[in-house]
Amino acid sequence: MSTLYTPSRESLAELLDGEPRYRLDQVWDGLYTQLAAPAEITNVPKALRERLAFALPNALTQQVRRVSDGGDTVKYLWSLSDGSRIETVLMLYPDRVTVCVSSQAGCAMACGFCATGQAGFTRQLTVGEIVEQVVVAARDARTMGRRLANVVYMGMGEPMANLPAVWESVERLHGAIGLSARHITVSTVGIVPGIRTLTEKQLPVNLAVSLHAANDELRDELVPINKRYPLDELMEACAAYLEAKGRRLSFEWALIAGVNDRVQDATELAKLCRRFRLPAHVNLIPLNPTPGYPTVGSAAAAVARFHRSLVDLGVNATIRRNRGTDIDAACGQLAAGQPVVTTSVVLSSGRAPSDKG
Repeated sequence: MSTLYTPSRESLAELLDGEPRYRLDQVWDGLYTQLAAPAEITNVPKALRERLAFALPNALTQQVRRVSDGGDTVKYLWSLSDGSRIETVLMLYPDRVTVCVSSQAGCAMACGFCATGQAGFTRQLTVGEIVEQVVVAARDARTMGRRLANVVYMGMGEPMANLPAVWESVERLHGAIGLSARHITVSTVGIVPGIRTLTEKQLPVNLAVSLHAANDELRDELVPINKRYPLDELMEACAAYLEAKGRRLSFEWALIAGVNDRVQDATELAKLCRRFRLPAHVNLIPLNPTPGYPTVGSAAAAVARFHRSLVDLGVNATIRRNRGTDIDAACGQLAAGQPVVTTSVVLSSGRAPSDKG
């Protein structure tokens, strides 16, 4: 079903067949520049506004809006036309406003420490469902006197597994809404063909890779897709992307107590970056709690130690402050209210993830 932000400009022109040509500019500008609902595009006739609202309904129906961090973090729970549910997170910082959007309902990547992966995969999102998440977040930010500046594809789902819709939405955000490619980040757990496809695209967006381990044995356990696309293949694809685009590459590293927060893990990561000549920025994120994973995130002292080890080894690293943990809006916590499977995980070393070692 076509929804409000599904049609391309060409498809919208077909829908407006019979109207004066300038109506297309008015409607397109209303939707993407003014971020207006059809009923609010007052420079077009009321009959046309009503026809648009009927022909192009909203894709998202808000179920819950939760606020944390003194109003600086907002999580939206949306239901879709088929009953699927997704979540979006708006984050306000002193110098920027960022929205974290979902690209799938659920996720098939099965990373055990991620609530979305624990809930399983439902379906792909359409371009209209992705773009509308950005538009409603931008509207909300505007009511707070702020302007949305950054979009990160780090919500529910694996963006590279839905790349046609994701990329069409990227082009729409860039061309219609006017966001710079340098303010758009596409993440992946390591889908190498997707990275290669992204390398061939025209827009130089930022690439973020959820790495979490710098050796194949541990990464196979934490990120199962690594068995299909092991680290050497992934790093080669990242290096090719950097060479082609010259954009920022970041590695996301969820710090899990006693699993990947040791000095030896930092040393492995530094060696991996040096071997492939990757000047990547590492975002360190203490693992956020999820119902289906018994492990805890690294303590503050362990996070600081890991960060210090990386910096001493010449790796650019930042400790990311958790946002919205109390409303399950932080990294790895988005499940759209879906039930998760409780697991008892033991790594191949025989060490339970929560053990100190």
